Amino acid sequence: QVQLVESGGGLVQAGGSLRLSCTVSGRTFRTYAMGWFRQAPGKEREFVAAISARGGSTYYADSVEGRFTISRDNAKNTVYLQMNSLKPEDTAEYYCAAGRFSRIAAAYDYWGQGTQVTVSS
Repeated sequence: QVQLVESGGGLVQAGGSLRLSCTVSGRTFRTYAMGWFRQAPGKEREFVAAISARGGSTYYADSVEGRFTISRDNAKNTVYLQMNSLKPEDTAEYYCAAGRFSRIAAAYDYWGQGTQVTVSS
């Protein structure tokens, strides 16, 4: 059983930074690509960033390109999302997911419970 646990969310002012972490249980972490998605109230879940299993390739949504950085530490079974220059429109529940390297949510087999990020103006 693969379990994902996110942490690092919170309240931050516009222009600030947060780093989200997602720790994955099990020995198969290094075989999965990892993704971050987010969902704001009243909106559909949207792709944020993804990283390949070995960490050599990444994808970003246009809305976060240049501000967010995804990385992973396979020795710690953890994927990170460094978020800089945060904007109020980044406010959402953020979810990490494990699966195939893709921008599409359906490619991911396992999901965390989410962590709330709130950016005040």
